[in-house]
Amino acid sequence: MQQTTPAARECRECDKRRPMPAGDAWDRAAHATVAAATMGMSPASLAIAWFDWATHLAVSPGKCVDLAMQAGQAALTGFRPAPAPAAHRREIGETGETGGSDAPALAAAPPFDPRFVGNAWSRWPFSVYRDAFLSIEQWWQQATTGVPGVDRHHEDLVRFFARQCIDACSPGNFVATNPVVLDAALESGGRNFVDGARHWREDVDAMLAHLRGQPFRPAAGFRPGRELAVTPGRVVFRNAMFELLQYMPKTQRVAREPILLVPSWIMKYYILDLQPHNSLIRYLVDEGFTVFAISWRNPGEEARDVGLDDYLRDGLLAALNEVRARCGDAVHAVGYCLGGTLLAIGAAALARDGHADALRTMTLLAALTDFSDPGELGLFIDASELAALDALMWRQGYLDGAQMRAAFQLLNARDLVWSRMMSEYLLGRRLKPNDLTAWNADTTRMPYRMHSEYLTHLFLDNDLAEGRYCVDGRPVALGDIETPTFVVGTERDHVSPWKSVYRLHLLTHHALTFVLTAGGHNAGIVSEPGHPKRHYRSATREADTPYRGDQAFFDDTPVVAGSWWPCWSGWLERHSTGEVAARDVPDGLADAPGTYVHES
Repeated sequence: MQQTTPAARECRECDKRRPMPAGDAWDRAAHATVAAATMGMSPASLAIAWFDWATHLAVSPGKCVDLAMQAGQAALTGFRPAPAPAAHRREIGETGETGGSDAPALAAAPPFDPRFVGNAWSRWPFSVYRDAFLSIEQWWQQATTGVPGVDRHHEDLVRFFARQCIDACSPGNFVATNPVVLDAALESGGRNFVDGARHWREDVDAMLAHLRGQPFRPAAGFRPGRELAVTPGRVVFRNAMFELLQYMPKTQRVAREPILLVPSWIMKYYILDLQPHNSLIRYLVDEGFTVFAISWRNPGEEARDVGLDDYLRDGLLAALNEVRARCGDAVHAVGYCLGGTLLAIGAAALARDGHADALRTMTLLAALTDFSDPGELGLFIDASELAALDALMWRQGYLDGAQMRAAFQLLNARDLVWSRMMSEYLLGRRLKPNDLTAWNADTTRMPYRMHSEYLTHLFLDNDLAEGRYCVDGRPVALGDIETPTFVVGTERDHVSPWKSVYRLHLLTHHALTFVLTAGGHNAGIVSEPGHPKRHYRSATREADTPYRGDQAFFDDTPVVAGSWWPCWSGWLERHSTGEVAARDVPDGLADAPGTYVHES
């Protein structure tokens, strides 16, 4: 098994103990103060991007003329004489269609937009507000796209922040310009505003409680160990990094090789063990596998110097050693999200050092190994942005879960911020919690050193894909992996875009099965049999066969209705070497889900 040499450990300890120059400390303190005020964003990064875009737009007369013509056309269209409200009500029926041939011609209805659903938005003057807003939104989309000479990253950044500013000004966000809110106020006598104010106060109180360090309170009906994470099992191993859970068998005989689940430490492990009907862990147990799962500890300021190599050595490899010691066989290793990236690093290190036989198979669930195109998360990854985030984490000793969730909400602000604000604060309709939303609220932290290394070496420099990432002082290569691999991408993943997940085909030459499933980063993985509107595509690249591009895979691979779980279970069974009697679970240190999962 891979072990860190004394020399490497000594070198790392020297780095930790080396005093920081006074000038660096002042710089970091200043950067941290700015980053705290801007929620971890770098004003310099945005300013440079804006200057790049504005300068090149100023010297692109053709683009400027096109934009001016588009603005003029939109203005002329938008200022057509509108019918009086009473006449308009007579001309427009409940379906929004004109009532007769004498009616004035109306502008074509805009394409479907979930922000403006309902007949109320077809009434004057709200249709004018809607159409004007959509025209402005379209104009800015054109203005921030395709300007000759602008750096691609700068273009993406300017377009993203322009979209955020425009979305904030949507007529749906204001009482006076939102007909749905006004109708609700008339029907309820203003009760929606009273309920919305109460919801706002509850959310503010929850935020202040978090800032005061009060422990997380799970939503009623969605508590780990009671309604969630209830698959029977025990904690059979514990160290300062994680607890190892082993689950009770449900069948008399099980596959010879056990399964080890390696979740990401930016999430609580029970995303894989929600309720009994959608628990991946319970499904695997029912299918006749011996299942182990890592439950990571939620780090605090004391873990500020814990790095990626610690998660590899004291986390993944320690768990792998423990599982093999208990079962005596190679392991079906499964990594989810960042846990999958760690598993790929570990598999490459094991292959490099002649220990590839420790893994029978490797499964990567929505996990990146090539970070050259990480989707919209790449907007926050450049040298300036990382300097701001690094300074913020340096001051705290960790990245707080609420800060990380805010970044993800910003990526999808239209749905996660503005639509939620309208529903809960203006309409007074509190969204009902479910198992996924309750789990998502149970945030975790990430140690300063680990997250800084992760962002720099993987996201910014892409060292793993390019053969520069080092384990124990020597680089590892994904091309060394010969273990049969099953990879899952999800169609609407904004964290690990499926085309980036697919790039593992370019980095390896061994047998690899790729599955593309419906859903997003979480819902696409928690996709149990019987879940409505689920489908997937599956294809296997045999060893040493030519590369097929992601679009060719999408176009040529047939769609299969239903969950991908049975497809994976069958693959695991085919790659197992027979069955053994079901393994008893020792008394252990505690019953599942253990103690670390309750740390907040």
